[in-house]
Amino acid sequence: MFLGSHAPKLDEKGRIILPAKFRDELSGGVVMTRGQEHCIYVFSTREFEALHDKIRQAPVTSKQARDYLRVFLSGASAETPDKQHRVTIPSNLRQYAGLSRDLVVIGAGSRAEIWDAEAWESYLAEQESVFSETAEEVIPGLF
Repeated sequence: MFLGSHAPKLDEKGRIILPAKFRDELSGGVVMTRGQEHCIYVFSTREFEALHDKIRQAPVTSKQARDYLRVFLSGASAETPDKQHRVTIPSNLRQYAGLSRDLVVIGAGSRAEIWDAEAWESYLAEQESVFSETAEEVIPGLF
């Protein structure tokens, strides 16, 4: 499970050092793809394969499913961490997420997310009030 927030820097070659707490889970390889809200989703290869098995069950007759799959899978890139635990973020994903040198990598349960630091701070500030005002059951059975 991916938890917490980390602040790595993007180097001049478009690489980041994976947060130490995420390395064991990601050592066998990662799959990065477009995430919602212009972040990058990062899955372990194992988790992405399980997700893909679910995705394959989407009906090809559903335009909404086809559209989502095209955007999600066309941006996907499999990467292998090097000996220094660095992974290269492909340029198309760096551009999609608007990444600068300062990043935030957050744990989001079954995946990690890479955000431009400024975009993350803006998103978090906006969502904080929504989070604190949530009075109804958003996730069934959680509270």
